[in-house]
Amino acid sequence: MEKLNKLEVWFITGTQHLYGPETLKQVASDSKVISAALDKSSLIPVKVVFKPILTTPDSIFEICSEANNSVNCIGLIAWMHTFSPAKMWIRGLNILNKPFLHLHTQLNRDIPWHTIDMDFMNLNQSAHGDREFGFITTRMRLNRKVVTGHYQDPETVGSIAVWIRAAMAHADAAGMKIARFGDNMRDVAVTEGDKVSAQIKMGYSVYGYGVGDLVKCVNDVKDASVKKLISEYGDEYKMTKAVAGSDTLKEAARIELGMENFLVAGNFKAFTTTFEDLHGLKQLPGLAVQRLMAKGYGFGAEGDWKTSALVRSMKVMASGLKGGTSFMEDYTYHFDPKGMRVLGAHMLEVCPSVAAGKPAVEVHPLGIGGKADPARLVFKSPLGNAINVSVIDLGNRFRMIINEVEVVKCPDMPNLPVASILWKPLPDLKKAATAWILAGGAHHTGFSSAIGKECIEDFASMSSVECVLIGGNLDLTAFRNELRWNEMYYHLADGIK
Repeated sequence: MEKLNKLEVWFITGTQHLYGPETLKQVASDSKVISAALDKSSLIPVKVVFKPILTTPDSIFEICSEANNSVNCIGLIAWMHTFSPAKMWIRGLNILNKPFLHLHTQLNRDIPWHTIDMDFMNLNQSAHGDREFGFITTRMRLNRKVVTGHYQDPETVGSIAVWIRAAMAHADAAGMKIARFGDNMRDVAVTEGDKVSAQIKMGYSVYGYGVGDLVKCVNDVKDASVKKLISEYGDEYKMTKAVAGSDTLKEAARIELGMENFLVAGNFKAFTTTFEDLHGLKQLPGLAVQRLMAKGYGFGAEGDWKTSALVRSMKVMASGLKGGTSFMEDYTYHFDPKGMRVLGAHMLEVCPSVAAGKPAVEVHPLGIGGKADPARLVFKSPLGNAINVSVIDLGNRFRMIINEVEVVKCPDMPNLPVASILWKPLPDLKKAATAWILAGGAHHTGFSSAIGKECIEDFASMSSVECVLIGGNLDLTAFRNELRWNEMYYHLADGIK
């Protein structure tokens, strides 16, 4: 996450020379006011940069070219202060490869009833200037987000901020490298997929490594480094003296250091492991995975590279927000009619960013993988709203599936010492699980209490990835129809230009 503070969104304004130099000066001045207000907002996570107003096809083409070639620019916010003839935009928009948001706003919130005159009308033409821009972007079948409202309205700014967070993740994915230690869990279908298609569509690349490559890095870790890390564990977590002094914890620390060294050296942002491929490791990486996720890495178990990339992207979107983001799995159900629930957990790998209070480091048998008892962080999660997101490969396209959930109090489970979260899926377990299965959702997900559905929807749109929502207003008949219609749309979409 260290490079996020360098990111920028450019604020561009459309107008034309028809109005004369004085009006254009005012257009530029007003645009600077709106751009500066967005830049100063505590909701906006990156710098908003004002760019000179655009009055010709050449100036539009140049700014789009400049944005394409800027490493720090992650997207554009476009506003038409006056009427801006949209044929001027075609050449620039045709080559733009950064996401853009169309802000439908105006400088004044209210109409100045007693002073309004034709000079005011000639200057403040967003009501029809933005419609002209909207036509050409629709005619060109361009993906974009449209936000309507006054630029000082918190709801308007909040929606812009959500889109910017999605743009951050979109830019991050374009350079994402994922390390896979071992392959997929054998015979599992949903964790497979077309890595070439994923790179073309979403930008990230997947690299496979034998576990021996990781083992070498683990074995190279110095004892002094292990000792120092265990001291950090003692500062950050609860643990008994027996655990603190155990060879198990020393090995867990050695695995964490070796794994992090490997990821840093290869400039990886996400990784996978699988319990079926641990040759040379004394225990399944549990504590290591949990702590690396807390540092911003994406993770997928059993070789699930798609979820690994998704978790990383969700962590980028959530950067600086209250709440946490983690790899997750729907593990088992509570079918009590008085309150049906889902217990989310995994063998070991749940990120402590979603923990309530101070996690505990514990060592217990795992019962799978055939290795030594692994160390792990044990905790429960704060109550509140969250989302679960799955990404699947349907052969001809990728689909993202969002389920809004409500995290509820989890009873004590003394015989299940793993990190866990109990939630109510919206609208209820029966409908949500039925819709999830109809959509083909995986058992692995990205879980977040920091971001909401809008962020994922914007993120999917930027890559032209299908996205479906399972939420409080779910109608199963309508949802089935949506899946059917989407099937036909995505089958035909490449031919609709």
